[in-house]
Amino acid sequence: MIKTIISVTLLTSLAAATASADCSYPKSPTGLPDGATATQDEMVGGMKAIKEYNSAVTTYLNCLETEMNTRIEAAGPEAPADQVEQIKAIHTKRHNAAVEELESTAARFNEQVKVFKAREKKS
Repeated sequence: MIKTIISVTLLTSLAAATASADCSYPKSPTGLPDGATATQDEMVGGMKAIKEYNSAVTTYLNCLETEMNTRIEAAGPEAPADQVEQIKAIHTKRHNAAVEELESTAARFNEQVKVFKAREKKS
């Protein structure tokens, strides 16, 4: 009985590790333009970088959802509730971290857009 529990736990851990390897955390764009000095083309490039990053985060979040469901399924219907809750808690932490970074990066860019627009009004 103990060997069976250990084997199931080990297999679940291996499945989780394998699933985790498939979800690549997206890198936020670097070198976003400074609204005080950027050209129109640089600001458009920054907007494109943010949109691509948003798309990458969406893909990552979908992957996390699939990974969580796979881990819960691998745990089986007889899995203890605390094990399922732990899987969900890990998913939630990873999900929230990616969303928070996306929101922070987008907010920084939006501030630069405001600076750029204010500069353009003065010209």
